[in-house]
Amino acid sequence: MVVEIISIGDELLIGQTVNTNASWMGEKLSMMGAFVNRVVTIRDTEKAIWDAIDEGIKQTDVVIVTGGLGPTKDDITKKVITTYFEDELIIHQETLERVKGFFARLNRPMLEVNIQQAAVPSKSTVLANLQGTAPGMWLEKNEKILISLPGVPFEMKGIMEQEVFPRLQERFGELQFYSKTANIQGVGESYLADKMNDWENRLRNANLELAYLPSPGMIRLRITSRKGQQDEKLIDDYFKELEIAYPENFFGYGDLSMPEVIGQLLLKNKATVATAESCTGGAIGHAIVSIPGSSAYFMGGFITYTNELKHQLLGVQQHHFETVGAVSEEVVREMAEGCKERLNVDYAIAVSGIAGPDGGTPGKPVGTVWIAIATPTETIAKQFQFSDNRERIINRTVLSALNLLKISIN
Repeated sequence: MVVEIISIGDELLIGQTVNTNASWMGEKLSMMGAFVNRVVTIRDTEKAIWDAIDEGIKQTDVVIVTGGLGPTKDDITKKVITTYFEDELIIHQETLERVKGFFARLNRPMLEVNIQQAAVPSKSTVLANLQGTAPGMWLEKNEKILISLPGVPFEMKGIMEQEVFPRLQERFGELQFYSKTANIQGVGESYLADKMNDWENRLRNANLELAYLPSPGMIRLRITSRKGQQDEKLIDDYFKELEIAYPENFFGYGDLSMPEVIGQLLLKNKATVATAESCTGGAIGHAIVSIPGSSAYFMGGFITYTNELKHQLLGVQQHHFETVGAVSEEVVREMAEGCKERLNVDYAIAVSGIAGPDGGTPGKPVGTVWIAIATPTETIAKQFQFSDNRERIINRTVLSALNLLKISIN
């Protein structure tokens, strides 16, 4: 099954709205075993919509269109689709009753434009929208399928899960497909690809597919088999090699996040943690408490952005600021130890760095970060040199600090 996704909306093209619909659909369809041929984003004009649909229908088995099904007059998708399929619009009674019920519950008058949301091409199969008023539509022509869905994300997802996926599986059968994703922190994509070149070649020679999915501070490696579940053990064996090669950088599979890994380790060891943050401004604590149940192991933290607060709240010796500076091993060690002692925890994370864009020097350029972990038996500290983008520096510092904590616990 080859699929094309067409996203309609000027707001997507100008960057006003991020196209999360396409990424969600692409991931879910790929997990089904479909080949997503293209994702196309187009203007909300008749010609753009017509041309995109026509090209998609010619090249793929299924075209999925999102956007342009709302109540406003400039939503022309339905009109173009109806013309393309040489059809006419009719009022779908079941949808109309659902729309009436929606407005009755809100105690609001229903306008003519709202009634028109129940209009669908007569040849279409209506896909119920239980989360909103505009239904989805399924049309077929010359054994090709076009699916039109509203652009509101939670409405689109509801229709896809309740209506589209079951119908696609019924039409194309259970597609042979299996994939697994491993998470690696603190290793660059090019470095990893170079070091694991032989591993990657053997993997591809075994007719497996490998995808590098990088983001700031981490890489997700996805191995896919088009043979399905029968290659599960083979994929597991390749990932075991990766774990052995990078034991300190590997931190789990699938959607498992670094904060989740930290939470599991702390709970398993019945340990507690606290934070002392400077350049991250509370981002590490925020990442930890993003996990439900984190109150069982996260006790709190200090945001000591100034040298004065580092000294007053954490006990960092004043002369360090004058000799080695705030971004130094000496300072983060004392920050971590002061935090651990004052909050009476098993582990404490401390960070101090230069996030930029200003403040760097030849000796300590922007992106220089020191991280320390105070453990029950020792304090370890490590220097990192990140890129010169402030947001990426903060994100990578958070992940690196949590990974250093993971290493310390293990």
